[in-house]
Amino acid sequence: MSLNRDQIAMRVAQELQDGYYVNLGIGIPTLVANYVPSDIEVMLQSENGLLGIGPYPTEDQVDADMINAGKETVTAAVGASIFSSAESFAMIRGGHVDLTVLGAFEVDQHGNIASYMIPGKLVKGMGGAMDLVAGADNIIVTMSHADKRDNSKLLENCTLPLTGVGCVKRVVTNLAVMEIKDGAFHLLERAPGVSVEEIQQKTAGKLVVPDNVPEMSFGQYKDS
Repeated sequence: MSLNRDQIAMRVAQELQDGYYVNLGIGIPTLVANYVPSDIEVMLQSENGLLGIGPYPTEDQVDADMINAGKETVTAAVGASIFSSAESFAMIRGGHVDLTVLGAFEVDQHGNIASYMIPGKLVKGMGGAMDLVAGADNIIVTMSHADKRDNSKLLENCTLPLTGVGCVKRVVTNLAVMEIKDGAFHLLERAPGVSVEEIQQKTAGKLVVPDNVPEMSFGQYKDS
């Protein structure tokens, strides 16, 4: 069975390490804030100038002035800092973000990412995507494995305009966890109940499959 949005976020949260500064992109990546392991401390950063994002607020915690880059209301964690977007981008461009989690339209086997526009459609702005892919040491992409017509989004070469070149290290989809290296997708884990054959069928790029591909585990969130 393919993962839902929250389960993708749960799996990405397992990639977080103690002491990391992490930028969460718009969409599924923002959900990662709800699943940070309790035994580590990370600082979640938003391009609009918040360092130290907490979980989504409950109804009585909502503050209309406390928003992330996607204009969603958020909470501030203990020790959070609030500053201008100029300082936020200086942090990103200076290489002070350890991990960036982004959504994407396409990713290819060379680690290229297309995430900001589809030709012929209105583009309201690409946000900080190009800065993020250029400034972060480690980039994880969250996305659906294929579109609604079952066309793969994991390609030999991206067909849409690129946001970044050779920058994506890992992809977490609704079907699998993959590492990108040596010009290929390397299958690491599969979603519970999803077969290797289905993943192969829906991956257009070069896919390296080991003899044993374990199912994902969600730890304390295994019943979600």
